[in-house]
Amino acid sequence: MKFFIISGKSLTLIMWLVMFYNVFMPFEGQVSIVLNILLFITIIMHFFQLLIFHTMFSSLLKLSLVDYLKVYFFGVFGLLEYRQQVLELDKAE
Repeated sequence: MKFFIISGKSLTLIMWLVMFYNVFMPFEGQVSIVLNILLFITIIMHFFQLLIFHTMFSSLLKLSLVDYLKVYFFGVFGLLEYRQQVLELDKAE
């Protein structure tokens, strides 16, 4: 599971970089438009994932701004990482 999360976070980071690169140095043709649309959708979806994260985990874990930023930028893979932490806490108790 750890390898899956790290791989997913790496791919997500690469996609963020490509989409933001396209904002400042647009690619040729239709690729630029598609990447701008994907960036908009990604921003909205990660915002919703952040709301899910706050709803599910704020009562279980002490969360800081860094935790929220990790979930915002890494999306589902950030959620999976915190899910693992909650499961480990349950096992310890």
